[in-house]
Amino acid sequence: MVDRVVTPIGAPSKARLLVATPRLEDPNFRRTVVLLVEHNNEGSIGVVLNRPSPLGVVDVLPSWGERLGDDAHLFVGGPVEPEAMLAVGLAGENEEGCTPLGNRLALVDLGRTPELFAQSVESILVFAGYAGWGPGQLDAELGEGAWWVFDSEPSDLMTEPEELWHDVLARQGSAATLLREHPDDPSVN
Repeated sequence: MVDRVVTPIGAPSKARLLVATPRLEDPNFRRTVVLLVEHNNEGSIGVVLNRPSPLGVVDVLPSWGERLGDDAHLFVGGPVEPEAMLAVGLAGENEEGCTPLGNRLALVDLGRTPELFAQSVESILVFAGYAGWGPGQLDAELGEGAWWVFDSEPSDLMTEPEELWHDVLARQGSAATLLREHPDDPSVN
């Protein structure tokens, strides 16, 4: 099977990506790219980077919507606590109001006034809900071949959501590049 030739480049950790393999059929995660914001012995938390909702940020957080622009989409971060709001952006290591994840990625404190961030935090994405795994659950899913683990790039926050899954696979090498063309429904191939 072709998807066996792609191997993760390491273990899951903060600021790494979980990329859904074609084997993952759960509609919450099919062809998703999840940015891990926490991974430890107690479990893992991430946000889906490529599931924009029909809502704008301005619809749920008006002051942040003004800061990010009227066309900023609210993203579906995952099925856990859909009323919880998280934000990720590109920031310097010591940016006040941000918790560094690595690779310039940071959690942005939505409780702070958006104007305090001025232009120092870029490419902020706001998420409703998140993806969560209990102790050992993500490791089990990795063992079943449901996810690949790859490094994130700061540009992942700026990539068109419908292209992100393909783009992340394309930068991994030849075997992953072939898999990015895997049809949604292989029976029509």
